[in-house]
Amino acid sequence: MKFTIEKSCEDTSARAGILHLPHGQVHTPIFMPVGTVGSVKAVHQRELKEDIGAEIILGNTYHLYLRPGTGILEQAGGLHEFIRWDKPILTDSGGFQVYSLSTTRKIKEEGVRFKSHIDGSYHFFSPEKVMEIQRSIGADIIMAFDECTDWPVDYRYAEQSMEMTHRWLDRCIAHLEKIPPKYGYEQTLFPIVQGSTYKDLRIRSAEYVASKEADGNAIGGLSVGEPAEQMYEMTEIVCRILPEDKPRYLMGVGTPVNILESIALGVDMFDCVMPTRNARNAMLFTSEGMINIRNAKWKNDFSPIDPLGITFVDKQYSKAYLRHLFTANEILAKQIASVHNLGFYLWLVKEARKHIIEGNFKSWKDRMIPKIGRKL
Repeated sequence: MKFTIEKSCEDTSARAGILHLPHGQVHTPIFMPVGTVGSVKAVHQRELKEDIGAEIILGNTYHLYLRPGTGILEQAGGLHEFIRWDKPILTDSGGFQVYSLSTTRKIKEEGVRFKSHIDGSYHFFSPEKVMEIQRSIGADIIMAFDECTDWPVDYRYAEQSMEMTHRWLDRCIAHLEKIPPKYGYEQTLFPIVQGSTYKDLRIRSAEYVASKEADGNAIGGLSVGEPAEQMYEMTEIVCRILPEDKPRYLMGVGTPVNILESIALGVDMFDCVMPTRNARNAMLFTSEGMINIRNAKWKNDFSPIDPLGITFVDKQYSKAYLRHLFTANEILAKQIASVHNLGFYLWLVKEARKHIIEGNFKSWKDRMIPKIGRKL
């Protein structure tokens, strides 16, 4: 992997760059639609490429390991071939899913024993096992195995968890060197910074991760319930330490406002289930604010979903029609809303990139945030 910075913002830490990966280029800042099990919910791969303009998507090690399983993926020639996606893929290590299974997992130094949410069977993830699974999946970018802690969390536990995550990182790096890629191209490992919302822990973790000189780095353990101000504070601290010439990935973030503020702090990559999850529940993101399309106020509104017509569906469907589909419980409602929300997120980061290059990112961001954060 190669990362080229094209332009840096003078009055913020925002930057526009290009990731060069085995399956193509990714222009940053970028949002990655979440395709947890090899599918972005309610969205066709053709729509992802042609209508939404996705340059990279995310898959999940935990879910793909359970279904369809690494055997099937290897027979198919990797996840790219299995889902017929010829652009880059990033895989999450499964650490967040282990975190979410707090009642059915046990964490030890060796790794994590957990219970499948599908059939109740027990499985064990170690750093070495997670590297092997991600070799089988074949993503362009793979994540180190980490523990994502709750918020709030006791300082001592956060420290112990962070230190274990560092030891797991070393094991990931060592084991990855022993097992070659399976599909004829290199994979790039991103370490993950942890430390909850404790400033000194975040500094220590960022310094440790930076010392590994990886080709890219991730910031984990945020957007798990802490106030947005603390998330921004931790992100800013970490971005000041992580190498400027390497991409920075803020995991699981977030709202459109979160994304713009984090771009200003120096983050290049984002993912979140929010656009598709909210879409399936009739919540739309637009350039003027958020819309609950089920509300009666949209019943006779035949205007486009977004006044700027920034996504494919805005040129096709009205608010009244989409509201009708949700009211009638039509599957198409979730499809249209999902394509729209993802299209909006991709439009937002592309606009941010454009304004970074033009040199007026901060003034544009300051105008956009009050609008996109309000409810209509």
